[in-house]
Amino acid sequence: MSTTPDKRDPASVGDATWAVHGGNSVDASTGAVRTPLVLANSYRLPDDPSQMNWSDTAGLVYTRNGGANQAALETKLAALDRAEAAATFGSGVAALHGVFFTLLKAGDHVIVSDVVYEAVWRLFAQLFPERYGIHATFVNVRDLDAVRAAVRPETKLLHVETIANPTTKVADIRALAAIAHDTGALLSVDSTFTPPPLYRPLEDGADIVVHSLTKYINGHGDAMGGAVLGSREVVDRIRHDAVVDVGGVLSPFNAWMIMRGSVTLPLRLRQHLATAQRIGEFLDADPRVAFVAYPGLTSHPDHILARGQFGGRGFGGILAFAIGGDAAIQNRFVKNLNIITSAVSLGHDESLVVHAAPGTRGGDDRYPPEFQRYGHLRLSVGLEDADDLLADITQALEKTRA
Repeated sequence: MSTTPDKRDPASVGDATWAVHGGNSVDASTGAVRTPLVLANSYRLPDDPSQMNWSDTAGLVYTRNGGANQAALETKLAALDRAEAAATFGSGVAALHGVFFTLLKAGDHVIVSDVVYEAVWRLFAQLFPERYGIHATFVNVRDLDAVRAAVRPETKLLHVETIANPTTKVADIRALAAIAHDTGALLSVDSTFTPPPLYRPLEDGADIVVHSLTKYINGHGDAMGGAVLGSREVVDRIRHDAVVDVGGVLSPFNAWMIMRGSVTLPLRLRQHLATAQRIGEFLDADPRVAFVAYPGLTSHPDHILARGQFGGRGFGGILAFAIGGDAAIQNRFVKNLNIITSAVSLGHDESLVVHAAPGTRGGDDRYPPEFQRYGHLRLSVGLEDADDLLADITQALEKTRA
């Protein structure tokens, strides 16, 4: 770090300082010390626009190409993830689709983790092969030999999640990057469960990182967005093809909201991670709990990998577990919770739990046997007092198994 910190230079300040100041600028017209919300669709053209490229993203022309609030957010995100560039999208799925749509063509082959977000599963299991002739092999990425065996001459991309949703399987990013690069393919990583400063996959060899900004980076459950990060060359391709020409643009208002939410990301993560560890250990010690899947537990098959890969900073804020019993027992437990909210999504300020019964998602053979037997409760640990959350879980267990 430089001896002279500068809030405009991410290399000279820490993560918390950049989260506050990164991408922000004083408004020239009013003197406001925060980048204002700019809702304009269009920006003033030069005196002679006759030779302009109307799809240009270098300046401010039309908000579908990029706006002031999107640009400010992208500046902040790129530096947080140690990327050359970032492109923002209207949702995390739009960002994922933007990567695949831009980088793949008919006849290409992709290796995909066998446990991924359901939208990604459907894209590669159904939509891409049926409509575009892009084929995928789903592989257990814990098995590096199986990943190598899945490589074909036409393999162009390997796509994984740092921590798989919902099983919490951890991908060895450095090893997978080596496999991808040995074959001339790219590695794309969905790092939504592990935002910076918890983890930066680009530093371990990933070519592309995707975040659902809806989750931890926004952190308040009130705005949707997605981001793609990587080299300027790759990100610019994705921006032109999937934002400008397909229209997956993030709205100025949501960009402004996410910019505001991201200010506290490093602080929030500390609370998420510390409380999740306590809850994971508590559940793991309770005989009424059939299983707990959380990388912070020494019983987790990827604990050692996660501890090394994430540098001891934490193991994420998501747990999967089940109470001993059938689906009705899981539903009863959720109904008995008073603080934790039954709702989808994750990374919010409030703790959220969702119950998925066996067979709910389809293709349950992708999941470990305990998930197939009991289903699972996915708990996204929020920012409430840890003791309150533990007390809420305790009373719900007592009422459920009375």
